[in-house]
Amino acid sequence: METLSIPSQFLHLVDFLIRRPITQLEKGALITSIDVDVGSSSIGDMNKGKNDINVHEYLSENRIGEIEEKTIPFLIEFFNCLEIPVTFAVRGQLTEIEGSVLELLLESSVKHDIGAHGYYHKVFTSLSTLEAKHELELISSGMKKFNVTPKSFVFPRNKVAHLSLLKEFGYECYRGEGGLGKDELSLKKQGRLYDIRPSFYLGVTYNPLFLSKIVDISAKNRVPFHLWFHPSDLYETRRESARGRIDRVLLPIYKYAKNKEKEGELNFETMHSISDKTSAADSQRR
Repeated sequence: METLSIPSQFLHLVDFLIRRPITQLEKGALITSIDVDVGSSSIGDMNKGKNDINVHEYLSENRIGEIEEKTIPFLIEFFNCLEIPVTFAVRGQLTEIEGSVLELLLESSVKHDIGAHGYYHKVFTSLSTLEAKHELELISSGMKKFNVTPKSFVFPRNKVAHLSLLKEFGYECYRGEGGLGKDELSLKKQGRLYDIRPSFYLGVTYNPLFLSKIVDISAKNRVPFHLWFHPSDLYETRRESARGRIDRVLLPIYKYAKNKEKEGELNFETMHSISDKTSAADSQRR
């Protein structure tokens, strides 16, 4: 995936410094959502290349599945060691695969939020209402086999559509479309759902100083800071192992946020946990 340039990171920081906070929580919150686009090379084999274009511009579905299959166990281990719950937005077709990421998450020592990321990873803006409903039905029936009822939804390619259907299938929140100028430190009620706004796409190259400053803004103003990325962003290369990339890219910012948590200024939340708390607070104010 394309990584954010230093100027882009700087512009994010400036934007968050000058923009007036919309949401106020009891404390600042660091939310993480991870988009599992494929999760297993077996899915690429099943689809025989017919779904490649919906997954990645250059790499096959099989290749992305292979990368994620290797990287996700390290990610789960990383967040478990730090005792940080995150949202794993899991592709529904993984419910057809034995020994998939779903089983790893269910065995996890930390209770992560298992959300949905489409069934076939099709772009929802290109689907009719009936097609979108069919995808959501497949997700529900597949997840039910694992006694999972997903409450968080991340749209493939971040293309938001068919929100009324999400509520029908029991979802409580989703991640809206982001990008420079659209990213926010906020969450918004959209109809009967909460849009847990994206704040920053975390690629493999960034300056930790910028992100630590945004964590400070989150803590000071009691607003949510929502990081997101793909497991394939951290895949192993000849120069660096997946575990090495995770330690280099993720560890600095999460260690910094952990210190804020110890100081009582910040909570770690998932998409579902923050929407659940916000819903309860909204109900009390009524």
